Amino acid sequence: MTVKECYEAMGGDYEDVMRRLRKDERVEKFLMKVLDDKSFQLLTDSMEAQNMDEAFRAAHTLKGICQNLSLNRLYGSSNELAEKLRNNREYSQELDVIVAQVKEDYDATVAAITKLKES
Repeated sequence: MTVKECYEAMGGDYEDVMRRLRKDERVEKFLMKVLDDKSFQLLTDSMEAQNMDEAFRAAHTLKGICQNLSLNRLYGSSNELAEKLRNNREYSQELDVIVAQVKEDYDATVAAITKLKES
């Protein structure tokens, strides 16, 4: 799998990230760091504990990583969650629906990056 194919698989914007990082090797280096990032785990743990301040921080961090790497699909759902949490730090079941979308997008992103790593 190429870096471009990885971006297609995870719903990212390859052209945008290439304008910023310029080389596949550099993009791949930063994508591999996503696999070690703990923001998603912090998000899920914080939501389980209904710690909305920590959940906001984790969602905001995840959103920033996605924005910097043009991971548009995951950026969209993590941004939606961060904005909901920014404006309302109370737990609600509505948040669970958004978190489920973030999880789906995160899993697709990690699967694509893992496939790139293995190729």
